Amino acid sequence: MAAVNVRPLGDRVLVQPLEEQEVKKGGIIIPDTAKEKPQEGKVIALGTGKVNEEGKKIDFTVKKGDRVLISKYGGTEIKIDDENYLIMREDDILGIVG
Repeated sequence: MAAVNVRPLGDRVLVQPLEEQEVKKGGIIIPDTAKEKPQEGKVIALGTGKVNEEGKKIDFTVKKGDRVLISKYGGTEIKIDDENYLIMREDDILGIVG
């Protein structure tokens, strides 16, 4: 994977959606039009951080390389070098896998 030249701002996170398996149990192939958006992704980059009312920086819960569960319709889709990514607020991440 090439280096991604996008740095999110604030409490935003750059996530690369992980594709679901093409063939499901029983050998049924799901066409692209019937697939739902991936709900798992990999954290590629973190923003500059969130600041509370007192001006104190709040650390991210996730870190670069984490596999995360993401909201089905969360984030903004972007394309970099023919790869799809999502920029989303850390609050839109549902959990860390593993």
